[in-house]
Amino acid sequence: FWTPEQQVAGYRNMDRIYPTRRIAASPTPMELPYRKVDLGGVKLAAGDVAMTVDEYFECQNVAGLLVIKDGHIAYERYGLGNTEDSRWISFSVTKSVVSLLVGAALRDGYIDNVDEAVSDYLTRLKGTPYDDSSIRNILQMASGVEWDETYADPDSDVNRATYQTMALYDYLAQKPRAAAPGELFNYNTAETNLVGTLLRSAVGNNLSTYLQEKIWRPFGMEADAVWSLTEPGGGEFGGCCISATLRDYARLGLFALNGGRLADGTPVLADGWMKSSTTPSAAYPGYGYLWWLSANNAFRATGIFGQGICVHPEKNVVVALHSARDAASDNEDWALQGAMCHAIANRLAD
Repeated sequence: FWTPEQQVAGYRNMDRIYPTRRIAASPTPMELPYRKVDLGGVKLAAGDVAMTVDEYFECQNVAGLLVIKDGHIAYERYGLGNTEDSRWISFSVTKSVVSLLVGAALRDGYIDNVDEAVSDYLTRLKGTPYDDSSIRNILQMASGVEWDETYADPDSDVNRATYQTMALYDYLAQKPRAAAPGELFNYNTAETNLVGTLLRSAVGNNLSTYLQEKIWRPFGMEADAVWSLTEPGGGEFGGCCISATLRDYARLGLFALNGGRLADGTPVLADGWMKSSTTPSAAYPGYGYLWWLSANNAFRATGIFGQGICVHPEKNVVVALHSARDAASDNEDWALQGAMCHAIANRLAD
């Protein structure tokens, strides 16, 4: 519900508005050499709407667009006053980062398997519908527990829920079951916060620290990031919100593209985790473990108002995007964003 001016100022300065934890940069950043390609004229289309990448950049209020092909920066452009050093909010892109951390916790032995019950780790939810929901179910947005994620409705669950950890448990504990676990896809930001608190419980540390030590520094992120907290001194939002530079967004995409391995090949995630994460779920073929799935084995991390990391394994392409769109979640906007990513990947493959 921010104005456009508030969006730009706020998205660039989350650590000055909310309590956050720092995620420290690597002492040896991964180099991203240039091999530039003019992609501004690439055409994209979604439904009856067609435009070029340049037109998309303007009409979708893009703050940054970065494309990596074969480990090289093919295209880099900034808007809305941003530069390569600007930190920007990711919103639900963070969900996919949490999925990566679940894979790390499995490899480290902090979590046994994703078929364990959520309430085995979050005992405050014993005796609620979450007794029947597994970690796999909430990773796939298919817990079966009722939830309304309508961003534009101030009375929806996503806007009415209190995201302080204990209060969120109490809020979710009162929600009725709408379907059997694993049968119905229903996008639910609050349940990703449950994944975050479950991880925190299993690992015995903050998510920001775990991300820093497992991925951020070892993989060579070049700038500090911050992770917003549920409350001062509390846990991080599992469904939101890491703020980072566009280049480090892209590096996260490279990490996923590399199967969750460091540059030297060292595995960070459980064996086969990225394949499992990007396998269509039974409830909805367009979603895996907190990753959106699309054609040609591509997968995406997306955040409201136009944030995104698109990974195209078959084309060896990563597209990273910062935006401040007018609408939080609009089907035409999402279709255009997906079309833009695919058009760029296809152009570079050609």
